[in-house]
Amino acid sequence: MGRVAVVTGGRRGLGAALVDELLAHGARKVYSTARTTYADHRPEVVTAELEVRSTESVAALAELAPDAEIVFNNAGVLLPAALLTGDLEKATETFEVNVFGPLRLARAFAPILAANGGGALVNMHSVLSWLAGSGAYGASKAAAWSITNALRVELEGQHTQVVGVHAGFIDTDMVSAINLPKSTPADVAARIIDGLEAGEAEVLADDVSASVKEALSGPVEQLTLAAVR
Repeated sequence: MGRVAVVTGGRRGLGAALVDELLAHGARKVYSTARTTYADHRPEVVTAELEVRSTESVAALAELAPDAEIVFNNAGVLLPAALLTGDLEKATETFEVNVFGPLRLARAFAPILAANGGGALVNMHSVLSWLAGSGAYGASKAAAWSITNALRVELEGQHTQVVGVHAGFIDTDMVSAINLPKSTPADVAARIIDGLEAGEAEVLADDVSASVKEALSGPVEQLTLAAVR
């Protein structure tokens, strides 16, 4: 690979697995972010604080990483609540992080990617982008999917590969309380990097995502969480 990447939310879970996988594929440098300062002693890893809800914080990261060639929008939040009865502030925060956060990163890094030959933007969605029943989280991931598809068109002229990733439940702290089958972060990260290197526009990171994608042409009433149980 030999390229320079940015991974948001790289401290743990899927983000940490992506950092590991990028290094295994020969990444020259990886900027790995978290909301608070942390250390990674591997020489190829540069850690940085990032608050994706803050335009100023995103701009600071872009200034730190002018050599970025791939941006992974992995940072996200899961605040489960029903749309009608849940805390509206939590729903707003969910959209700030999961929808506008990746959009802020895309806006800040698009000129950098263009200057560095086009590169790639990888946005992490979810199988819940397509399924009802997960409140603001699923709605936010559906919006993120739509944004990714729009950005693919807008960034085509600068030759930026835009990749949308769909995955079911991944075995991370975020979903530790959910008793459903889960993929390992390492397996999902490997599929993402393989898809990126193959030039794919969309990565279906597990079997459940592939089966739900096939079901999108069927009755909308069947597109619920029951599809992943």
